Amino acid sequence: MLMANTGRYAQREDFTVVVQPFFRNTIIPLDNNGKPDLSFFSMDCFHFTERGHAEMAIALWNNMLEPVGQKQSYNNFTHGRSKLKCPTPEYPFLFTSRNSGLQNTTPAVGAGDPLVPYWAVILAAIAGVLVGSVLIGVLMSRRLKKHQHERDKATEVNLTALSVCCTLAMCRKETNIS
Repeated sequence: MLMANTGRYAQREDFTVVVQPFFRNTIIPLDNNGKPDLSFFSMDCFHFTERGHAEMAIALWNNMLEPVGQKQSYNNFTHGRSKLKCPTPEYPFLFTSRNSGLQNTTPAVGAGDPLVPYWAVILAAIAGVLVGSVLIGVLMSRRLKKHQHERDKATEVNLTALSVCCTLAMCRKETNIS
């Protein structure tokens, strides 16, 4: 929708973007008892069935055959296929802003220019990689230091235990000798 509202493609002959609002104000169809007609929805009650897709396709097709600014913004769920519109001899085309008589719409300021220069994207990508690399390097070095500290502590405990054992062994030797 953002692309359609910029006006960037409004006056091009080879490409355009037109919002088709047929689903904007749609309400759930009701059955004869006034309850939601579940024949339009699949078992999960979220996705459409084949019938629901057919109704959406008809609404989309009809929307494309309506001039911009006069498009139907709801879907009339019915069983009849008579609501399917056909191009007329007077308008044998899909409507765009240009052929709907909205040729004087002015595109947004700078719509032809990119919003961000190409070099800024490259610079931002390089900066992101550098910042990420530095951050990973700092985190890894802190982790290595932490593990090294834990190993040193364990070695110190082992050495202390070893020295206590040696001291005890020497004490026993001395008491046995005497």
